[in-house]
Amino acid sequence: MPVSRITSKLMFPPVESAEPDGLLAYGGDLSTERLLLAYREGIFPWYNEPPILWWSPDPRFVLFPNELQVTASMKQVLKKNLFTITFDQDFPGVIAGCKETYRPGQDSTWITNEVEAAYTKLHKDGWAHSVECWMDGKLAGGFYGIRLGKCFFGESMFARVSNASKAAFITFVQRAAKEGIEIIDCQVYTDHLASFGARFITRKDFIDIIKKYQF
Repeated sequence: MPVSRITSKLMFPPVESAEPDGLLAYGGDLSTERLLLAYREGIFPWYNEPPILWWSPDPRFVLFPNELQVTASMKQVLKKNLFTITFDQDFPGVIAGCKETYRPGQDSTWITNEVEAAYTKLHKDGWAHSVECWMDGKLAGGFYGIRLGKCFFGESMFARVSNASKAAFITFVQRAAKEGIEIIDCQVYTDHLASFGARFITRKDFIDIIKKYQF
């Protein structure tokens, strides 16, 4: 069936109607209300140029905090205290760092000016959060995402110094486990996140979990 077009009405089609690659719908806007509705229903935006594309892949790539895997080499890196990790101290700097980072196989970043503005507003409203990794007083890496209750939806990460984003992510996941976060959405597969213990679960299981823990 054809991919649904989003109108001004605040709603999405059922995720079960998504294409095999996860594409669910196109159009709409990046208002705070629409973005929060999307995350609550297991949907996220990802596009390089208009129209906005909305996705809900099956299976879904996730990390359960208590399944975090840290390699021996990263344990040594963390022990050296090369980095200082902070939370929500420089969201604009983190999203700008993600925006400027070259991604192999991509001609341009998906973080357009519109996306940057929308997620910066989400941060100001208390929904979007950043994790910063500093080295010698400079931002060396980090990542950001959305938190709804005990669910965290990761969006993008970057590193200007080797292991910076890894250090930020590990520190965040360890803190998330202590705070009772049940699931971290990684959206789609990457070797980088798989090395931390992220794995696939069915879209149905993913939605069941986020419905249970997002409030």
